[in-house]
Amino acid sequence: MDVTQDDQRELENALLRLNGRAWGISIGLVLAFGLFIATNLLVLKGGVDPGRHLRLIGVFFPGYSVSFIGSVIGFVYAFVVGYGLGRMLGSVYNRLSSRGTP
Repeated sequence: MDVTQDDQRELENALLRLNGRAWGISIGLVLAFGLFIATNLLVLKGGVDPGRHLRLIGVFFPGYSVSFIGSVIGFVYAFVVGYGLGRMLGSVYNRLSSRGTP
């Protein structure tokens, strides 16, 4: 089977493209689980003022607090932000990678 140069270019372009949805979901889940776990570890640790610095995330994520319910709310917010970042990353990468091909 003889592969032409056009076929080779099409294959390279297809392999270079990122799936924006997959990147969005994966980065969203990483950020969401990170915030969820960090919040719940601080809740379990307890103390006088648990999560003093982590509580500041509530400025950007309304409803978030250092509690179990707050960790669920933060999970949703972090997933949405991570999904947007992942989609944007995939989109920018795809535009830049397609620019270099003739």
